[in-house]
Amino acid sequence: MPSTLAIAALAALMPCPHPVVHDGDTIRCGVERVRLVNIDAPELAGSERCSPKSRRRLARSRNPAWCDYGLGKRSRDALAALVYHGITTIQPVGRDRYGRLLARVMVNGQDAGAYLIARGLARRWN
Repeated sequence: MPSTLAIAALAALMPCPHPVVHDGDTIRCGVERVRLVNIDAPELAGSERCSPKSRRRLARSRNPAWCDYGLGKRSRDALAALVYHGITTIQPVGRDRYGRLLARVMVNGQDAGAYLIARGLARRWN
């Protein structure tokens, strides 16, 4: 069972002074890869998830690949514009199966995931 201190640490907002945007739902804070929690953004061109083999494998999964490359680029660019022009903080909630930190990403107090969803550049993901 997690300690109270560990739970409090997960709930705390942590600064991300120089974020680097990978795609519409993943950034890097220092050495840490951070996946925006509760959203899914379209894949970028060249994504392995959009190869014919992966698309067949994922077709019936809970998370099929979203292979709209133009929208994926717009999503990435919108997230980059947001985080590069504000104060970015993250609120960790856990890790995904790829080892990325799952976190709520906030920019000037605004939820970056909600920002992308409101503009049609991402969808909710649970």
